[in-house]
Amino acid sequence: MGAQTVEAGTDEHLRATRAYYDEFSARYEARRGGRDPGGYHDLVDALEVDFVRRFGDGRDVLEVGCGTGLLLARIGAFARAARGVDLSPGMLERARGRGLDVVEGSATDLPFADESFDVACSFKVLAHVEDVRRALSEMARVVRPGGHVIAEFYNPYSLRGLVKRLGPAGAISDRTRESAVFTRFDAPSAAAALMPDGVRVVASRGVRIVTPFAAAMRVPGLGRLLRGAEWALCDTPLAQLGGFWIAAARKA
Repeated sequence: MGAQTVEAGTDEHLRATRAYYDEFSARYEARRGGRDPGGYHDLVDALEVDFVRRFGDGRDVLEVGCGTGLLLARIGAFARAARGVDLSPGMLERARGRGLDVVEGSATDLPFADESFDVACSFKVLAHVEDVRRALSEMARVVRPGGHVIAEFYNPYSLRGLVKRLGPAGAISDRTRESAVFTRFDAPSAAAALMPDGVRVVASRGVRIVTPFAAAMRVPGLGRLLRGAEWALCDTPLAQLGGFWIAAARKA
């Protein structure tokens, strides 16, 4: 395949992904940001932000694929500085409405200088990037020596992975379903091997280990048990079974 063909395919992928998330931005927060108290999305967000705090407290943090800024706003509460980048103008409009420091850009070509941050994190984004190795290399490039790349992957060996394979695709609008966007699944061992040279996984967390589907969180009594189980298991060896597997990799 020639270089021009590869570049054209990459541009097409970026345009399709941008259009998907521009459309998704209209209802992205329907059950997020406290709109479904005690619900599934708030649990996932809390587990992700808590993991970032471990490495980013008092430091300069970049969120790659910040979306509407729900996580970035919470990261800003403990980071020295928190910045975000996203491909979707629709998502960024909402992030800017929160007063957040965000810019438009691609995960595979970050608009920041080398060694600008202590932590670069990304959630629910790398699974939709075809050239994920390049995205991880870009995250490592903008992190200072001794800093961390925190990357979340979709795990095929999980309850969520099973549901996604067997169940119908969810809807992001009245006319578009999740199957419209490119999605990859990388097992924890394979995901760790995607890290660039000089970046080594030092910690991990599993999210959505025992929760079979989002609606289970709204079942009286069951939701409380699932929340407790997810927090208790997230940093145990069972993290390898999380629907979302988060790796923290240290840059030498």
